[in-house]
This record gives sequence, C-alpha cells and structure tokens, in this order.
Amino acid sequence: MLLIPGVALIAAWIIIEGQRNNWLGQRSTQAGTNALLATLAVLAMLGLINFIGARYHLRTDLTETQLFSLAPQSRELVRNLKQPVKIWIFDVNQNPVDRDLLENYRRQSSKFEYEYVDPQAKPGLAKQFGVKEAGEVYLETNQQRKLVQVVNQSERLSEIRLTNRLQQITSGTSVKAYFLQGHGESQLTAGENSISQAAKALNDKSFTTEPLNLAQISEVPKDANVIVVAGPKRALFDTEVKALQNYLNGGGNALLMIDPDTEPKLEPLLNEWGVKLDTRLAVDVAGSEALGPAVPIVTEYGKHPITKDFGNGISFYRLARPVDTTPVNNIQATPLLLTRPYPSTWAESDQKSEKLEFNEGQDRKGPLTLGVALTKKLSTPTPTSGESRLVVIGNSDFTTDGLFQQQLNGDVFLNSVSWLSQQDQQPLSIRPKEQKNRRVNLSVAQTVLLRSSALFILPFVGFIGAGLLWWQRR
Repeated sequence: MLLIPGVALIAAWIIIEGQRNNWLGQRSTQAGTNALLATLAVLAMLGLINFIGARYHLRTDLTETQLFSLAPQSRELVRNLKQPVKIWIFDVNQNPVDRDLLENYRRQSSKFEYEYVDPQAKPGLAKQFGVKEAGEVYLETNQQRKLVQVVNQSERLSEIRLTNRLQQITSGTSVKAYFLQGHGESQLTAGENSISQAAKALNDKSFTTEPLNLAQISEVPKDANVIVVAGPKRALFDTEVKALQNYLNGGGNALLMIDPDTEPKLEPLLNEWGVKLDTRLAVDVAGSEALGPAVPIVTEYGKHPITKDFGNGISFYRLARPVDTTPVNNIQATPLLLTRPYPSTWAESDQKSEKLEFNEGQDRKGPLTLGVALTKKLSTPTPTSGESRLVVIGNSDFTTDGLFQQQLNGDVFLNSVSWLSQQDQQPLSIRPKEQKNRRVNLSVAQTVLLRSSALFILPFVGFIGAGLLWWQRR
C-alpha cells in the first residue's frame, strides 16, 4: 500500500532538486535518464511477457508423430465431459512423463483433475480405494471408482487405457460381445488356442465379453451387441446358423473369422450377404523369410473406419483364405485387408505340394482380399439401429495369444469389434505413438572425413580466408 506514495515522493523530489540545481539539463543526466528509461521499459516488457505466460499457456508439438499430444479420440472425449472426473495416483514418486500426460488431459477441460497421493501418508484414503500396491491409478466420478492400471519403473501411464476407462465410466453403458463356443473355437481363457489377450483388450475398452453356446439356447441373447465367431473347427448346426441369420436380419452385428482348413457350413448366412469363402490358401512368396510363404503380410487397407488410420502398417495372417463378394441389394461391401499383387501373392490350390509355384487355371493371382466389411440397410429399422454390420476375415490365428499384440493385428480385431458394436461415439483403438529413429549411421570412411574436416580442413580454410583478407587490406 505504501509503494505508490513512496514512488510519487521520490519522483517529486527528483524534479524539485533537478530544477534547483539545473542538473536535469546536463547532457550526462539526459544520457543516464535515457538509459534508465530504456532499462525500465525492458523490465516492464519482460514482466508483462512473464505475466501473460503465467496466465495463458501455449504449447506446440512439433514432433512428426505428435509424441506429446493426445490422440483425437482422447481430446474429444475429455472436452465433452458432462461431469467432473478425477484421477488418483497412489504413488510417492511423480514421474514427469506421467504428469505431462495428465496435464495434457487437464488442459482439455476444467472438469478433469488429478492428484498424487502417498498411500503411507493417507492410509485411510488408500483403504477406501482398495489400494493393494504402490502405483495404482484410479478414475473416480459420481462416486464410481475404477482401476486404470498400475504404474512403476517399467510401465508408464497409458493414454490408451486411461481414455478407454474414461469412456467406460462416463458413458454408463455396457457393450456386450458374445464369443461363439462349442465348435472348437478359440477360448476366452488362457491356454492352447486362446484369445484371452483379445478378450482382455475388449474389457479394457468397456466391453463385456461372454461365451455363447447357441446349441443350448437356439437364439442370440437380446443384449448382444456383437457376436464373434473365432475359428470354428467343426460345422455349426442348422439351427445355430438360422439363429445368427435372424440376429443379423434384426439389426445385429457379427465378426466371422474362418480359417481355410475348416468348413463351418455358414453358406446360407454368407450367401445372403454376397460373401464367398475361397477354399484355396493365400501364399506370399515375397513376404517375411522368418514367417514363411504361408503367412501373407498386409500393408494395404481399404478405405473404411476400421482401417482408416493404419497407413502402410503391417498385419499378418498365418494360414488365411481369400474372401470374395458379389453385389447384393441394400448391402455395401468394403475390402479391408489386401495382399500384394502377383507374383508376390496368389491363392494356392495344391497345399500338399513340396514345390510352391503358381499353376495357371488352378491357382488365383493376387492381390487377394483377406477381409471385408459389410453394411446392410434394414427394411424395418429397429429402435436402436437402422442397419446390420458384418465383418468376414479368412483367418482367426492373428487374434490368438502371442500374435494379437504384434504389429497391427490387435488393431484389426479391436477396431472391427468397435465398429460392429455401432457405438459411434466409442473411441476406436488408439495405437501407441513411437518415436522414429532419426539416428545417422556413418561408415568408417565418413567418420574419418567428418573428424578431419572439423580438426584440419575447416580451420585451414579459416586461416586462408583470414590471410587473404589481411593481404588485401595491408
């Protein structure tokens, strides 16, 4: 409060003394005054810049893959929050990378908060959340609390898990995916021929997964959002096929993953949709030497919501069959997975031959379609949907444990189920952002040349230039 009067008194004293002694008119005084005013102006500008910087934040991510920015799905979800949410991190250590990620979320909405808690200092709060170990991260909103993940030195906070858990707890809806069982399909529990990793990934994306035995109940449950048929080894009963047909005709959605060595007797259903499964085996002689020719590598994808962000990423399918489509009224088909053209790939009819070669008239030249997405408009829309959706892939092996997490295999499955669920606001799979390797690898000769240039050539050029300049001016 006394600062302003004090400054005013000092200014008045300077003016009075200057008029009495006439030192304000001296040249030295004027130069000093100009320097003082310039210094004060610079300090004022720096203070103003610091004030604006403290009140308003401006960040620009210049990395090629946007390593330090949230995915579009995350930004949209947080900006549209209708109730406050809070992230609780029960850990003593505050990792700066995790804090940066949480700050990115917080900047999107004032309804997003986070707090680090020492579980030893606040054991009562930790007990309320049921904390069992340090590093547990919880999401809380409207008295609901869900575990997101456990962070430690080897595992940092994941945007994928946080966004999907945020979607699950804020939407308040449960999306149910049933996995058909009873015909040798892949199992949901860990073990041989298991897709437990795929099932867990769906659970992390707010899906509820359950096995389904149609032979026992003869109809698809009313709460089914998606039916997944993962690699049946034996044929379905006619009643089961009819139940799937009725489900799809009533606005249902299904993912059929059919391997080339099986015949599930799904022709009545597939014919309705204009889909035909080729009995030949897709081979890729220009693919990976480690995987072998029976594992087609896909880097080309159709223009569809399932694959729109895949670019030229890699997915691969061990023992796959081509999938063909024919035009059908009210059904739109979009190829999803395309192999490379012949002579790299073709459909092999003689799978027992020791010598792999293309036989005209028996085999089929690539490119081959290994997966297709179809949409069927309903003549009588249901209260929840105006269309049915179907995805058919000529392979199920890519979803099994061990292969699911490699390359884009998991993304193909997760995005297919998400699209089939018709939850249009549900975020599709968010792929981890990876920093590209920009390291320059020099040969021995290049290293020697670079070192010689720095130690000898550049200094010598400098000396020559200085000598020429001196000679010119002497």
